[in-house]
Amino acid sequence: MLHISELTVNWHVLEACNYDCYFCYAKYGKKSNFSRDYSEILRDLSNLSGKVINFPSGPISVQNIRINFAGGEPFLEKELGSAVSLASELGLRPSFISNGSLLTDSFIEHYGAMISVAGFSIDSFNTDTNQKIGRRDNKYKARIKILVHETGIDEIRRLVEEEWNRIKDTALNLPLEEVDRINDYFAPPTFETLDATSRSFEVKRFEDRGFATWVRANVIAHKKPGYAIANISLKPEGEAPGDITDDQMEVVADLAEKYSFDEIRATHEQNLVLPHVKLDDLYDVFLGLQEAGLATGNLGLISDMIVCPGLDYCALANARSIPVAQAISKRFADIERQYDIGELKLKISGCINACGHHHVGHIGILGVDRKGEEYYQITLGGNANENAAIGKIIGPSFAYDKIVDAVETVVNTYLEIRDSAEESFLDAYNRVGMAPFKERLYA
Repeated sequence: MLHISELTVNWHVLEACNYDCYFCYAKYGKKSNFSRDYSEILRDLSNLSGKVINFPSGPISVQNIRINFAGGEPFLEKELGSAVSLASELGLRPSFISNGSLLTDSFIEHYGAMISVAGFSIDSFNTDTNQKIGRRDNKYKARIKILVHETGIDEIRRLVEEEWNRIKDTALNLPLEEVDRINDYFAPPTFETLDATSRSFEVKRFEDRGFATWVRANVIAHKKPGYAIANISLKPEGEAPGDITDDQMEVVADLAEKYSFDEIRATHEQNLVLPHVKLDDLYDVFLGLQEAGLATGNLGLISDMIVCPGLDYCALANARSIPVAQAISKRFADIERQYDIGELKLKISGCINACGHHHVGHIGILGVDRKGEEYYQITLGGNANENAAIGKIIGPSFAYDKIVDAVETVVNTYLEIRDSAEESFLDAYNRVGMAPFKERLYA
């Protein structure tokens, strides 16, 4: 069971907003729907602290609850201050997300000390820039594609250069001593002088097949001889991608302290990295990870997905993401099958905001809503490396109970059409195009 110290509950107290940004999900015409029984709701939420909550993806033990007031624009609600006060009394550590335009000195004076986190959505500190991009009264030019289409790319370039020249020598021009401080803070550790190879490492890789599999996928060469980069996959079979328990975090922290100069990095692909591990120490790191359930050797393979929280946790989502990822993970659980498929970047988003980067996945999955039903659109050919490409929609979307089969059909088609085991999914797609995949999917 997953244990978390604090669960944040986003309460969209109303949908109305005093801005009309085109890209926002708020329904500007709707009046406040703030429940006048907010005191009862807050008291019920406070009773969840220290309890086990059953989510669709599984039970979670929650130590504390934090209530986050959002909208629309929450400061349009006249009773917000009273709700914040009660939430604070109940130990709910109130916070808010706002555009900041209605925040007053009076509110700060009366309720500021009760606020645990204040979030503000900001596009620019310059009023003219806000007007140009549609932050306020020019909503039809708020999306970048509309702005570029209406203004023209050359004019956009001119405006960007003009803005840069205006601000580059202001607060962005850091004093040299601050640059030196930053460089010193991120200075590399003091490495030992080591041999480029390690006999103990090679022996353990020969003796332990599990270790060899983990090294094959998750360990990358280091620029310093005798060291390696150890990637920790947070994508075990059938689990929510990117999740890690508090106990597992303790294990990772201990391993980092002992073997990686006390350094851990988090990646945008929802994994962790121990960046400086001696080759001689890799087997001990592997054993520690294995005992904690963190030794999955699947980096860069089909089960190493980027997945947004989806409808299980996000108010913006159209469809669930995590259960789809879990089902795909189980379908492709055989690690040898994954190695046969080779590098394949699969990414899943529950809505068009694309937090799961579906648009640049070799295979991308986008959750859409069709009359209240969850459907999933597939894109192929996306790429997020130096040869960046946006994936192309293959055709009509698939129902929730069909999407895993559709992914498997795409993968099997690739295996049939590739020139050799060395030709990656993306290379094969770029060679043959969409047609064979589309033909198999919709036959």
